[in-house]
Amino acid sequence: MTKIGVQAMMLKDNFAAVGPFETLRQVSEIGYHAVEISQIPMTAENVAELQRARTELGMDIAALSAPLTGMPGMPGESLTSDFDKIVDDAKALGSTMVRMGMLPFDAMASLDKVLEFADNSNEMAARLREQGIGLYYHNHHIEFAKYDGRYLLDIIADRAPLMGLEVDVHWVQRGGLDPVKTLAKYDERVAMVHLKDYRIGQIPAEAFGLLAQGDFPGFMSAFTGVVQFAEVGEGNLDFTAIIEQSLAIGAQYLLVEQDEQYGRTPLECLQTSYDNLVALGYAHLF
Repeated sequence: MTKIGVQAMMLKDNFAAVGPFETLRQVSEIGYHAVEISQIPMTAENVAELQRARTELGMDIAALSAPLTGMPGMPGESLTSDFDKIVDDAKALGSTMVRMGMLPFDAMASLDKVLEFADNSNEMAARLREQGIGLYYHNHHIEFAKYDGRYLLDIIADRAPLMGLEVDVHWVQRGGLDPVKTLAKYDERVAMVHLKDYRIGQIPAEAFGLLAQGDFPGFMSAFTGVVQFAEVGEGNLDFTAIIEQSLAIGAQYLLVEQDEQYGRTPLECLQTSYDNLVALGYAHLF
């Protein structure tokens, strides 16, 4: 059965401040009972607290996160360097999915680099499959650049047929495509969906002060910065259509995420998303 949960990246400061168990206790009080782990150090202590959250809170660990190789500015384990550790953690936490959060920075330089990444990812997916674990790739907007008329995400998906997909509907929209049609296109390749709204905010009042002062570049920076992340149901995406399509293709987890909160706390944002999803009629998916 499809389950709505939380992407833990937005809670990384909470995890650091009070630990995984207390953070997930607060998340469970809102009503979420599944979490995708991302940007959380997988120390022995944190893994133990995640295990406790599974046992005492009924928190489902939907997936773990790891890049194919180490990435500059993003310390942590990688599938290439820490394969056995990641597999052991996944099995200890009852998770059968590992997801890669983005295209490696150096792979963005050329199509050849992308193809190399896809080939290596397919090999890694085969290794993980032997351990009963699926490998999944999460998109941003850059995957909707075109090479010889083809979207980069299509190239990656075709070149790495053993790797599944995690579709982030906000980044699909920001890439200029329809999230519902994109979910339908990739169909059974999609095991996880990121529920992340897309909002056009208001130009801040101070920007008009800059304009009056003749600071046109400053005003234009504010003008182009109105594209925002939003709580689910507080932006412009059609989440009824998105969720119904996700159910139709058999996605296992729908994970609420909001990269920036604009002065609110992550837990406040998660509460708003939860309330809106319940109001849309999806309480049975929590």
